[in-house]
Amino acid sequence: MDKFMQAKFLISAEKLSQCPDYVLPEFPLLGRSNVGKSSFINGLANQKKLAKTSNTPGKTRLINFFQFADKFMIADLPGYGYAKVSKEAQNRWQKYLEEYLLKREQITSLIQLIDGRHDIQKNDFQMREWVKAYNLPIFTVVTKIDYVPKPKIYSVIKNVEKSFGGVVLPFSATDSRYNEGVFEYIQNLIN
Repeated sequence: MDKFMQAKFLISAEKLSQCPDYVLPEFPLLGRSNVGKSSFINGLANQKKLAKTSNTPGKTRLINFFQFADKFMIADLPGYGYAKVSKEAQNRWQKYLEEYLLKREQITSLIQLIDGRHDIQKNDFQMREWVKAYNLPIFTVVTKIDYVPKPKIYSVIKNVEKSFGGVVLPFSATDSRYNEGVFEYIQNLIN
């Protein structure tokens, strides 16, 4: 897979009925606000400004779809764990996101992003429990690995593997050698 394939923003949707109609494999991103979802998309695309990054957590309010050549889609979901919005708005998002995650046929695997600088948070575990309850396919990407001291990277990855099981891949928005492992894994899932 060309690791610098053309990637473009396609569309934003609030709910399942507004999602784009196509047949490419889809990978929704789950993660706390500020875990680095936009940086993950930009790193994979090798574009600095494809997905908007922000220092304000909770900016993403919609499902944002990014198409990587004619190979696959990344769906950037609103982050969990931080939102300066009303309970009513949060409940509506939750309903729409659950409907999307459970009924969207194009989903190949969910990708849960975990911030490598911190311990796994309570809401990360809650999200993983929800995913397990519905038996949805998922793998984990540990972001911001470039902030983790080199001697600790291995133990950070192993801790996430122990906590969540399954495939755990490191990622850095600034060190592209980590991106290749994520690309290869996605490639294997869609072939």
